[in-house]
Amino acid sequence: MYSILMISEQKIVEGCIAGKRLAHNLLYRKYASKMLGVCMRYCKNKQEAEDVLQDGFIKVFFNIKNFRKEGSFEGWIRKIMINTALNNYQSNLKHSNHSDIDDIEEFYNFTENEENLNSGKILPNNQLMRIIQSLPCGYRMVFNLYGIEGYSHKEIAGLLNISENTSKSQLSKARKFLKKKIIEVQQKMIISK
Repeated sequence: MYSILMISEQKIVEGCIAGKRLAHNLLYRKYASKMLGVCMRYCKNKQEAEDVLQDGFIKVFFNIKNFRKEGSFEGWIRKIMINTALNNYQSNLKHSNHSDIDDIEEFYNFTENEENLNSGKILPNNQLMRIIQSLPCGYRMVFNLYGIEGYSHKEIAGLLNISENTSKSQLSKARKFLKKKIIEVQQKMIISK
């Protein structure tokens, strides 16, 4: 078996375009774990993220011949994974029970408590990922697109078929939700010591 490090990205891409299974395997092995992390931020659990990852790689393999080398190959794959996660989110909206945003806000009773948030306790990545995954779907999508991927509210509005004001509102509420959850976890860490 070839080492991923021994074969250049260009050779792997050329092999994928030629339909070589080994190249597909090498490409998947090279990027799967990183792209799973991207998918996990958009999905409610690991199983859903793995499904999105698989769908995303099918799109990568099908469309690899269209990669124009106008930016990094990894960035191109990342964009496909994000779009696949957004498509998954949009299709799941039809099948999920909806809660009004204001009802969710009242249920969680958001509070600002900057002192506890800045207490210096850093959370492990896996805990932070679980907190992000616990965000209500709309909040999670906007938070990831704006805060991590760098999309504007106008772009997010177009991607999610919402207004710019809804995007801004959901980002604000996502931040409040995250602060509250982080404070709760930090307090539990302090109590358990």
